[in-house]
Amino acid sequence: MPVNPELVGRSFPPTPPYLVGREKVREFAAAVLATDPLSFDVAAAQAAGHADLVAPPTFPVVVQQRTLDQLLADPEAGIDFSRVVHGDQRFTFSRPVVAGDELTATLTVTAVKSLGAHSMVTAETVIVDAAGEHVVTTVSTLVVRGDE
Repeated sequence: MPVNPELVGRSFPPTPPYLVGREKVREFAAAVLATDPLSFDVAAAQAAGHADLVAPPTFPVVVQQRTLDQLLADPEAGIDFSRVVHGDQRFTFSRPVVAGDELTATLTVTAVKSLGAHSMVTAETVIVDAAGEHVVTTVSTLVVRGDE
C-alpha cells in the first residue's frame, strides 16, 4: 500500500509533556560519544550560564520520536514501519535543551513524494517548553521502501 499523499498538511495532537532528566542527558551524551562537560557536569553547565545540564544537539530526537510514533501508528498514513529507513534529520534551535525542561511536541507532515516504488515522507516537529516557548524544530524525512 502506498503512503497516503493526503497526509500533507496534517498535524497530530501535541504529545504529553516530556521531562528532561539529568541522567537521560548524561546517558544520551555517552551514547553519542559526546565529550562536552556541559552534558555531564552540572557545575560546568551552570558556570556557562545554563540552569542545568545541556543536552547534546541531537537529543530532541527522543522527544520527536513520540510524534513519529503517532504518524507511524495511523492506519490512514499507509506507512509500513518494516519498510522505513530514516533519510534525513535537521534541527533549528531557539535555545539548547537543558535538564529540567518539560517539552511538548507537535508533528505536521510537510511533504509526501513518490520516487519510483518508494515514498519520502517529510515531517516537521515543533518542540516547546512548559511556557509554550519554542525550543527546537526538527525536520525528518522517512523513506518508505516500496515493492521493487
